[in-house]
Parts: sequence; structure tokens; C-alpha cells
Amino acid sequence: MLNSNLSRAVILSLSLVLAACSSQSGRYKISDDVAPSNAPDVTKVEDAHPKFEPYSRGGNPKTYTVLGKSYQVMPSGKGFKQSGVASWYGAKFHGHLTSNGETYDMYSMSAAHKTLPLPSYVKVTNVDNNKSVVVRVNDRGPFHDNRIIDLSYAAAHKLDMLKTGTANVNIEVIYIENPESLALAQLQDTSLYYIQVVALSDKARIDQLAKQLATQYQVNTRIQQSGSLYKLQLGPLGRQQLADKLHQQLQQSGYPNSYRVTE
Repeated sequence: MLNSNLSRAVILSLSLVLAACSSQSGRYKISDDVAPSNAPDVTKVEDAHPKFEPYSRGGNPKTYTVLGKSYQVMPSGKGFKQSGVASWYGAKFHGHLTSNGETYDMYSMSAAHKTLPLPSYVKVTNVDNNKSVVVRVNDRGPFHDNRIIDLSYAAAHKLDMLKTGTANVNIEVIYIENPESLALAQLQDTSLYYIQVVALSDKARIDQLAKQLATQYQVNTRIQQSGSLYKLQLGPLGRQQLADKLHQQLQQSGYPNSYRVTE
């Protein structure tokens, strides 16, 4: 947190796009960032609950510049992972706007990142003690080359890094797909799905099992020969959701090695 004070102070000259980090003189009642006095018990604060949220317009310029260095905001956080040093920020910024246009609450599970789209959900793991939290990224910073994320007071407390001010961490984005996009993709999906149940060399046994499962699950079957083995597959199914549901039922009914085949 010590060097975080300097990084936050210099951001006072940023444009309105970075509203949380730009300021007029005297905006902050506290000149130096500190831990809160008489803080509530944040051990009971729940991790952020990942859900789909559209990226905000105001908090995601394509590029922005701080201290002469330009940053490019990622169009998506899907699959993003990073390792480095985390810091935290507290009472000085409590109640002021974040770069996302929201109010910073140091008792919430939130964070700042230089390039992730806002908002994003991130799992943060302290590699020194293996403690993890899930935070919602809604701010920009920290603007130090050796820092990758700035955590709220509550998140830092749960990671046991308040005394040291920084910690070595791994971060991983928890990406939630747009439900409307998923639904559209499923409607446009023309794939056929099969569930391969077993592969046996006993053709009579495969034929018997095919009739049994066809009756039990009310689905067609097919048998494909590969060398001396006969593969029993259920299908075709025209929706992945239906195939996954059938696969789950089969695994729970004594066929743990069954798997989905896509054509």
C-alpha cells in the first residue's frame, strides 16, 4: 500500500474517462492512504459472485495514458491469467468514484487493474499462503510496473497481506458468457451429438445393451465397429444441452467412462 499512495496521487490529472483517478484539488479528505479505523469484521464479507455483466462504456476506453505511459484496454478478459505483485488501497479513496463510475467501497470485494475490461471477475491467490478470493474489478491501477492489481481493504485482509502491503499473487479471470449469445449459438448449432457408452468385443452383448438403453432413454442407437471392438453410441441428438444431460444420466447409471462425440 505504501507506494500505492503515490500512484493514486498522480492520477489526479487523468481525463474524466478515468473518473475515479482524476480529481480537483482537495477532493480527498485524507492526504495519505491508510487502513480504516474501527473497521468492521470483513472476514464475513462474501467473495464477489461472478455473473454476466456487459462491459461499461465509460470505464473502457480503447487506450489511455498515465505518467506518459499508454495502456490498451483488453476487449475481453476471457482466458486471462497473470502473476505478479498485488497492493491494496483503503480509506483515502473510500466513497469516491471508481473508473467504472461506481462508488469505491473498501469493505467490498473489489479491485483495480490497468487493462482488464470493467467490470471483470477475478480469482486472486496469494502464492505465499495459498489463500484465495474472488473480486470484481471496477477500477484502474495500480500504475507501477511491478504491480498487477490493487485490492480493496476487505480483499487484502482475507488474503492476509495488510501488514506487508503487497503480496505475490496469481490472478485468473472468471469469464461468464453472455446468455443471449449462448442461446443464439445453440440455435445456430447444426452439429449432431452422440454419447459413446461402451466398446466391447462381444457383439451379442452390444446388441442386447443397445436395445435396453434405447428403450430406457427413448433415443436411437448405433453400433460402429473398430477392429475387434463394437462401439455402442446413443444418438444422434441435435442439441448439446440434451447430449450433456443424457451423458450425465449415463455416468450416474453405471457408465462412468462414457463420453460425448460431435459430428
